[in-house]
Amino acid sequence: MRFVTISHNGQAQVGVLDADTGEVSLAVDGSNRPVRELLSIIASDTARSVKRAAGRPLKASDVKLLAPIPRPARNVICVGKNYHEHAHEFASSGFDSSSKSTADAVPDFPIIFTKAPECVIGAGDDIRYPAGVSDGVDYEAELAVVIGRGGRGISKADAYDHVFGYTIVNDVTARDLQGRHKQWFLGKSLDTFCPMGPSLVTADEVDPENLSVKCWVNGELRQNANTKDLIFDIPTLIETISAGITLYPGDVIATGTPAGVGIGFKPPKYLKPGDRVAIEIGNLGRLENALAS
Repeated sequence: MRFVTISHNGQAQVGVLDADTGEVSLAVDGSNRPVRELLSIIASDTARSVKRAAGRPLKASDVKLLAPIPRPARNVICVGKNYHEHAHEFASSGFDSSSKSTADAVPDFPIIFTKAPECVIGAGDDIRYPAGVSDGVDYEAELAVVIGRGGRGISKADAYDHVFGYTIVNDVTARDLQGRHKQWFLGKSLDTFCPMGPSLVTADEVDPENLSVKCWVNGELRQNANTKDLIFDIPTLIETISAGITLYPGDVIATGTPAGVGIGFKPPKYLKPGDRVAIEIGNLGRLENALAS
């Protein structure tokens, strides 16, 4: 199924999106009550029992899309340098505190950091340009995994059993803050720096190991890769993170970005107010956001 969260009659409402028609049917539970948040479906593992409300579906183009999980319960878990070409691209940028040279650009173990949950926004929302805070705003197209069944010490063999579904994340980054502080949290967590969506597609409809990842800035194709190129695959990431940290339903793991980010160009192609970033990953839809001053 393809879940969305929309603003409907002034309230958040979960809907089921028909990708072919572009229509959204409001989701109701077994008692025909509206489902207000997707986390309740994820935590109770009731995706299969969700029903479509009676009545005419809504056109997706006529509703306000929120992020599938508008406010994650915990920080968004992120992975750095997880595509081979991007690892070399970033190591040569001068902003990489995790390697000494291009010779050790590819990490031996996953690099894990987080983004504050308050920076999540939905498709179509504006990314706020942080004037006076950063002049190095960059984009990063990423496949995101949403945990369904939680756990600790999850093995690679069992990892996919713990995945509810997949969505798109733009890991927007203030490169100058990232370089200045030598840690990535501040540069990754500015307000509006985590566009997510437009939908959350359940795991049974996605082959996460073979998804195209594309990103355009103002219509120019900047990133064009495939999840087959991940250095550390999804089972490895889940095993690594859960080894000592319990994962919970609704946790979001952004799996890393491929080459083609702004910092990789000479000179860098940073984002400016008025720019528009569009990301498409496999059959997950299109996440598009503009930068506003």
